[in-house]
Amino acid sequence: METHSSQEPGSALIFACAGGSNVGQMSNEAAIALEKAGVGKLFCLAGVGGHVEGIMEKTRAAACTIAIDGCDIDCARKTLEAAGIAPSVHVVITQLGIEKAKTYEYPEENVCRTVDAVLATVGCCAGSGAAASEAEPCCER
Repeated sequence: METHSSQEPGSALIFACAGGSNVGQMSNEAAIALEKAGVGKLFCLAGVGGHVEGIMEKTRAAACTIAIDGCDIDCARKTLEAAGIAPSVHVVITQLGIEKAKTYEYPEENVCRTVDAVLATVGCCAGSGAAASEAEPCCER
């Protein structure tokens, strides 16, 4: 089992909605894949919603915040914004042409499409690091 690396000050943080649907679970799986690719660190959206001070400090210090939402309800984005943090990058899985369903089953290619959508926009994150710009697209692996 891999252990999470400690967060570097100013690095990219990734927040996934992880909601109760196929696209919510895809958002979490995509966030994990992005962390493994070195794009940023998967971080605790519930901690932001709960205004947990240590989590809030680290989130405010991030050079880049990436929000991945499953659908247009935008829970990840809205949670960050309610805490006064505007996401640097926001990807909504249903806007990629993937339908939301009340199931947890989905093809792996949909996770890859989500990862690739984040990789296509993450370059606009100031200080997101070389890992993001050099990451190989998921669907080409």
